[in-house]
Amino acid sequence: MRFESTHKAPYARTEQIILFQASTQIFAISSASVQEVRSVDNLAGAAVDLSAANVPKVRHLVRRNEGNHFVVNAALHFGLPPSPAALIFLLRRTRVALLVDGIEKMTTMIRLQALSSAFCHEERRWYRGLTVLEQNVIPVVNPEGFLTEEEIFQLDVAASAVHSRTAPVEAAVDISL
Repeated sequence: MRFESTHKAPYARTEQIILFQASTQIFAISSASVQEVRSVDNLAGAAVDLSAANVPKVRHLVRRNEGNHFVVNAALHFGLPPSPAALIFLLRRTRVALLVDGIEKMTTMIRLQALSSAFCHEERRWYRGLTVLEQNVIPVVNPEGFLTEEEIFQLDVAASAVHSRTAPVEAAVDISL
């Protein structure tokens, strides 16, 4: 006769993640938070210059059906040396398009470890936690941690200024169609 154990170990909750590179570092992001992955070349004509904005990590915005997505350079956001980016992640439930160097791979994360108290400033907003994959500790980014409300406000002001300068041109194009 077999008796079942009264104490069951909780099963691990897995999550699909994308490992991406920014400068020389590898980061992870939940695949559920990435709506779309595009080549930088595909969006080059659709990007609007925002170099006048006071947010150095954002130089462009991409207009999409649901509104403006501010293109955050991941290397600059994390304080890493600039590098040539190849891909843009359009993130769900945010107004961020994340500029990254490339995708390392997609994999499954079994455990998300809470941040230690050594993470005590803005990085607490940047990361959801840490995970270990193949004996490497990988930071898991928080998709809502790339832009603060203040930065979004500044970018909205810069975007509306750009839009007011280009609105007559866009209206003329719409009429000629």
